[in-house]
Amino acid sequence: MASPTTPSSTGTATGSAPIRSPTPCSAASWASRWAARGHIRGIFHGYAGLLTNPVGWARPRRRGPPPTRGDPVTDPTTTTAPTTFVVTEQQFDAMFPERNPFYTYAGLVAATVAYPAFATSGGDRVARREAAAFLAQVSHETHGLEHVVEVNTANYPHYCDPAQPYGCPAGQDAYYGRGPLQLSWNFNYRAAGEALGIDLLADPWLVEQDPTVAWQTALWYWNTQPGTASMTCHDAIVGEHGFAETIRAINGPLECEGGNPRQMNNRVRLFRHYVEIVGTTTGDHLTC
Repeated sequence: MASPTTPSSTGTATGSAPIRSPTPCSAASWASRWAARGHIRGIFHGYAGLLTNPVGWARPRRRGPPPTRGDPVTDPTTTTAPTTFVVTEQQFDAMFPERNPFYTYAGLVAATVAYPAFATSGGDRVARREAAAFLAQVSHETHGLEHVVEVNTANYPHYCDPAQPYGCPAGQDAYYGRGPLQLSWNFNYRAAGEALGIDLLADPWLVEQDPTVAWQTALWYWNTQPGTASMTCHDAIVGEHGFAETIRAINGPLECEGGNPRQMNNRVRLFRHYVEIVGTTTGDHLTC
């Protein structure tokens, strides 16, 4: 799930691109590590990355604990989109100056309807911190929102778990990584779709066609799925457990406890940068 990039310095608070530099990787070394670690996660790819890879190789995303449905608090199809968000459009543009046009600010704001506690809990300081944390993780996963779908098409057939009773009705190769947090696997599309009231199992392409749906799937994970951690990303920030716990929920088995400090530090540096942009503080416990 993590990109093979690491920021080279802390950037300015306005108008600067996410700071990153490509890191070459060896297909053989990644394959060896993939085999040694086994299947761990389900929703995202591991730190071999979905992004530009000098050798053109990236392994499939790891399987993990079964997702929970994680119902939104409100029905996103019937609730009016909020008129304000703690991150302004100007700040969003400063965070993602080279983003794919698919990732709209309006789509993000509309998606927050599904999870109204997101970036509104714990007072203004914590609300801004949560938004910065979420967008930092998104930036790391998509190379600054440049990518909508997983780059390596060779991985696409690997995300169908035929053991699930509902199968893969959209086709074996239909459940590849899409969106801000690269939703993947048939069981994750099903769980996210059920929570959002959208049949993503039958039509996973909606995640790459509708910006609001794409953002909703990322917020579904952020607010409801602890992954291999003990809490969701939302609870980690609002409960003052620290940005480190969001890394643990997203890619902890691969990056925490010395697993890949370079990738972990990339997330932290992006978080620090975005915190400056939105005007809040990082809080404690940044690294895992």
